[in-house]
Amino acid sequence: MEAYERLAAARAKGRPSGLCYIRNIFTDFVEMHGDRRFGDDGAIVAGIARLGDLPVTVVANEKGDSTKERIRRNFGSAHPEGYRKALRQMKLAEKFGRPVVCFVDTAGAFCGISAEERGEGEAIAENLMEMSALRTPILSVFVGEGGSGGALALAVADEVWMLENACYSVISPEGCASILWKDSSKVREASRCLKMTAEDLLRLRVVERVFPESGGFDQVYATLKTELYRALRQKIALDTNVLLQRRYDRFRRMGARPER
Repeated sequence: MEAYERLAAARAKGRPSGLCYIRNIFTDFVEMHGDRRFGDDGAIVAGIARLGDLPVTVVANEKGDSTKERIRRNFGSAHPEGYRKALRQMKLAEKFGRPVVCFVDTAGAFCGISAEERGEGEAIAENLMEMSALRTPILSVFVGEGGSGGALALAVADEVWMLENACYSVISPEGCASILWKDSSKVREASRCLKMTAEDLLRLRVVERVFPESGGFDQVYATLKTELYRALRQKIALDTNVLLQRRYDRFRRMGARPER
């Protein structure tokens, strides 16, 4: 499949949302609301749950599964209070020694005056800074569209995984085409140039693993449940300083020229 076709699959109506993954992978999920500063943002779902016998904190973008629900959740594009809610739960996970699992599916953070007035850029930047040094394991899974800083704010992790039809990009292909060529019809070319597919990002070492979707999403849920448990158990066993150093090294390797 071409990059644009992967993007279309990531955006497809009926594709499982963040809550679908939470309900099918975890048990005993208790959702937490609000950022203790402004309000609650339905575009981000966060709370505590169990993965087998392992207590975890789960954070997910949620787009909604009906027109009414999509409007309420702002189509998965979070306001600053959404990112602050996510960070509040991550800091609680750090305090109580729970690993963090994030499911990313967003076109990007909400682009509007109200979000800017409440500090959208600051909220995203704070997440990046805090997640880079969070003293508990973090694993992020891209399950749909991953756009710009809105996705990165949930993806500063020890490992980043993707489904085969998920995408991850600094900007949408439509935005890229409009900026570079002033021509929205070049969206397919922009999709190729952005190297946004799971295959591209695995080759560039931006992500660690890619999971096939050919067996259906029930199989995806089952595989993720097993692999998340295995990976988190391994990371919990690490000394915290080793965990943080490996996280730091992971990002330092990105973009580095290979030694000759």
